[in-house]
Amino acid sequence: MRLSRALLCLAAAAAAALSTTAIADAAPAAVNYAAVGDSYAAGVGTQSSYDNSCDRSSKGYPSLWAAAHSASAFTNVACSGAKTSDVINGQVGSLSSANTVVTVTVGGNDAGFSSTMESCIVGGDSGCKSAVDKATNFVNTTLPGLLDNTYNAIRGHAPNATVYVVGYPRFYQIGGSCSVGLSDTSRGYINGGADTLDSAISAAASRHGFRFVDVRTAFGNHGICSSSAWLNSVTWPVVNSYHPNSSGYSSGYLPALTAVTG
Repeated sequence: MRLSRALLCLAAAAAAALSTTAIADAAPAAVNYAAVGDSYAAGVGTQSSYDNSCDRSSKGYPSLWAAAHSASAFTNVACSGAKTSDVINGQVGSLSSANTVVTVTVGGNDAGFSSTMESCIVGGDSGCKSAVDKATNFVNTTLPGLLDNTYNAIRGHAPNATVYVVGYPRFYQIGGSCSVGLSDTSRGYINGGADTLDSAISAAASRHGFRFVDVRTAFGNHGICSSSAWLNSVTWPVVNSYHPNSSGYSSGYLPALTAVTG
């Protein structure tokens, strides 16, 4: 009788220990998330006005991802107009060994995104092709080294983080509903430039063991000139032009990022 009671006590203790272990194993790790980069990481395109000099928005993909994943700590220092040098000199200092997740979107401004779009708007098809060719040459020859420097700086400041490099969408729906503005030829040049940029960014991410998040498929039927555009065309305020709208971030960027991060 005494032996049976002893065995029952041991069994109960073992079950309790196993239950405690299972609960501990099931508990999610705390997420300490930081976002760096340019206007696409800041969330530009979603508001009529912004309350900070970097045009950051709570409707951008970093804020949406942090909320969806119940991040225990979240910092977004991305800034409109930022280039790779701005990330290195003004943003990575906010990262630390405590970060478990870091996202970065950068490279478009280095490649002259704004000036390229202006050339396409005012220069016709030939001017657009020249501008895109110039940007493409920069992306293929100079940008890789700039990205390497940036990713090295991110890893140096956040040694324990999983880093996700988030790309750019194609901008236009070719043959879409727009009856004015750029021709389909120029729209094709711009989309091709976006593909070249994403390819360079993806290759750099791979060199550093970072995960590339490709958003082009998500935006496939939602470019400018589509019936359900997730990107702004020329708009007011001008800063929002050629950036995702709220749907672009919530229905395009967030699912694409979540598909990679879990």
